[in-house]
Amino acid sequence: MTFTLDRRTFLTATLAGGAALAGGAALVAGPALAAPDPMSKAAVLFDADAPILGNPQGSVTLVEYFDYQCPYCKKSYPEIMDLVSLDGDIRYVMKDWPIFGRESVYAAHLTLAAGRHRPQALDALMKTNGRLTKQMIDATLMRAGFNVAVLKQNYRQDEAKIDGLLRRNDAQAGGFGFNGTPAFVAGTVIFPGVPRMEDLKSALDRGRAAK
Repeated sequence: MTFTLDRRTFLTATLAGGAALAGGAALVAGPALAAPDPMSKAAVLFDADAPILGNPQGSVTLVEYFDYQCPYCKKSYPEIMDLVSLDGDIRYVMKDWPIFGRESVYAAHLTLAAGRHRPQALDALMKTNGRLTKQMIDATLMRAGFNVAVLKQNYRQDEAKIDGLLRRNDAQAGGFGFNGTPAFVAGTVIFPGVPRMEDLKSALDRGRAAK
């Protein structure tokens, strides 16, 4: 199920009871919000603290809310990465939404603390299987070439920045009414779940055309 937002109401909507859609929810658009609000277009698509995969200068943005322990996130990850790589014009913003417990929060802290090397840390953890423990996270990152002690130190130094980003991600996911991971914003289309690739491509193409 997808929801399409027009440019005036983009990213100001919430899921609420009302006229039934396929999933039993309605999309209710509110008035435009101020830019500092976490649900603004700038905050969702262009948060300066959110690392970018794909092309930083891409003409269209794909946002994914994910958890390192989410099996559906891990299953769709290679296919979406292939799409981003082959397209070459997508800003892919993977936003940590650690909803599976303390281990997920721990993984988010360490990978975000990796700075410009975060894509490598993310890739290593997204290729793991099943539930994670802190020991498994440490071992996975070490095999990927990271010094876990340094990552922990980096997190402590940037704790306010990293935790602030995670709070904004959580506020956005809640504002959209997402019930779990993964969830996507592709251009101006919301996908509360794993989308079909043809639908995702179509949404991104429409986002480009709307520029």
